[in-house]
Amino acid sequence: MESELASRLSALVLDWYRQNARVFPWRIPPDQTRRGVRQDPYLVWLSEIMLQQTTTAHVAPYFQRFQARWPTIQALGQASWDEVSSAWAGLGYYSRARNLHACARIVSEAGGFPDDLPSLRKLPGIGPYTAAAVAAIAFGRRVAPVDGNIERVASRLAAVTGEVDGPGLRSLRRRVEDIAQGLFDHLEDAAPSGDLAQGLMDLGAQVCSPRRPACSLCPVVSECAAHAQGSPEAYPVKAQRAPRPNRYGAAFVPFRPDGTVFVVRRPPTGLLGGMTMPLTTSLGEAPFLYLPEGAPDGRVWRRMGEVSHVFTHFALSLQVWRADVGAGDDLGEEGRWVAHEEAMAAFPTLGRKILRTALLGEGPTS
Repeated sequence: MESELASRLSALVLDWYRQNARVFPWRIPPDQTRRGVRQDPYLVWLSEIMLQQTTTAHVAPYFQRFQARWPTIQALGQASWDEVSSAWAGLGYYSRARNLHACARIVSEAGGFPDDLPSLRKLPGIGPYTAAAVAAIAFGRRVAPVDGNIERVASRLAAVTGEVDGPGLRSLRRRVEDIAQGLFDHLEDAAPSGDLAQGLMDLGAQVCSPRRPACSLCPVVSECAAHAQGSPEAYPVKAQRAPRPNRYGAAFVPFRPDGTVFVVRRPPTGLLGGMTMPLTTSLGEAPFLYLPEGAPDGRVWRRMGEVSHVFTHFALSLQVWRADVGAGDDLGEEGRWVAHEEAMAAFPTLGRKILRTALLGEGPTS
């Protein structure tokens, strides 16, 4: 992309952003950034980690609770894993919570975040996109954080196309990244790079949407090659997604007469690592026809129903089994008894689905 065109496009996006910026609790509005106010890198980082694979609407209340409870990176670094994992429950992808906790401790001990890409990349849980987002928004670095929104805008501007096999797809990705980076390289000297980053993100989310983009509202439509072709929805070019496999298992939820439920802490690595959950079996490729192995012995188990949950790489179906046990019964398992309200608050989304089914579902006795 020519430097004059890149400079003009950047200016147009900035002007549009100043009038149309979305309001989020982790953002400083553009009227303040134009006066030199910069975002707290802790809040930028926290929001970006939370927003991975999650919507802004879902993240906002979690972000506000984290900010109120741990207003600084030092405060979060001093929190225990149990506190952080409990507050994270419902945001999914729990490896992110583990990395967030580890990163907070490292950064708090160092006295703050580094402001360059190589140092940011060395921190737990920070990949190329998150490092660029923190560097651009919090530290004013002229780097392009290419998320899905910016990828869509850049690929449509230049109508980037090509082969979508392994090497071809990597080449397409580099070309899109180069186009996006060109907008930052030719940004006016006094313009905040964080505003350009967030402006491109907002443009992709609000106008240049995956389906039915609102081209008539786009500030750069006159320079958009995909629009000129009449086929903006054809970009970005994507490889065909492989079908998501199905996995099956079972969950066991024992209740005592006082309403407490038995919970366990999952191993620190693997699926839902380190999270509080009901007892579950290992996962397989076929559903169970009868009560599966893995249930604590000597109990009358009732099948209460089935829950489904979709992870990044597979779809999961779990049978839910319930047993009502005596006040002093020992299950022979390592875990603890907690009030079901406490369990509901501590469980991730899948755990809450299981507990609701165990409380409300109906099924045959086994």
